[in-house]
Amino acid sequence: MSDESGEAGAVTTIEQLETLYGGPGENSLVKETDHIIPAYAAFIEASPFLTLATAGPEGLDCSPRGDRPGFVRIHDRRTLMMPDRHGNNRLDSLRNIVRDGRVGLLFLVPGSGTTLRVNGTARISADAALCASFAVEEKAPRSVIIVCVESVYFQCARAIRRSRLWDAESQVDPASLPSIGRILGELSGGAIDADTYDAEWPQRALKTMW
Repeated sequence: MSDESGEAGAVTTIEQLETLYGGPGENSLVKETDHIIPAYAAFIEASPFLTLATAGPEGLDCSPRGDRPGFVRIHDRRTLMMPDRHGNNRLDSLRNIVRDGRVGLLFLVPGSGTTLRVNGTARISADAALCASFAVEEKAPRSVIIVCVESVYFQCARAIRRSRLWDAESQVDPASLPSIGRILGELSGGAIDADTYDAEWPQRALKTMW
C-alpha cells in the first residue's frame, strides 16, 4: 500500500504509527518526571559526556559535550548549568538557543547501558562570576548554558547493548578511518595540508582544551 507520494509502506499519520507499535508500557510512562530526582542526579553527576540537541531557523543541531564527570551542575531540581568550553566557534547550538530555547540532552556514563534524557528550555549566561565558578586550570568558559528542566527519564539499555558500545573488542582502530586532516584537505581542495594538520592537532588540542 502506498501513500500519495507513491512510497510503499509510508507511515504518515499518528494513527498509523500507534497501530504499528501499540501503546507504551506502564514502566515507560512512570519513569518520566518534571524534575531531577536523586536517582537521576546520580547519572548526571557521573556523566562525562552528553549530546545537546537544539533547533533554530536554519534547522536542527546535535552537538557533543564532554568534560570531567559532573561537569553539568545541578543547581536545583529544575535547573542544570553547563559550561560552554572551547570549541570551533561555529556557535550552532548557541545561536539556536538564543532564538529557540528548546533543548534535549542525552547523558551517557561509560560502562552503563542506561542513558538519561532531559528535555527543557535553555538560556545563555555570560555572568563573570558564574563563568568563573566553572573554571578549569584557571580557564573559565565564555558562557554557561542554563537549562530549565521540563522532563527527565532514563532510556533502556537496548541501544547500548546492541551497539556493544562499551565492549573493548568493539573499538575501532582510528587509523582505519579518514583523518580530520585528510577530510579538510579534500574539502579545501588542498588548501589545508592534511599531514601538517594531523601532526599539529594533538598539541593544539592540549593548548585549547579548556
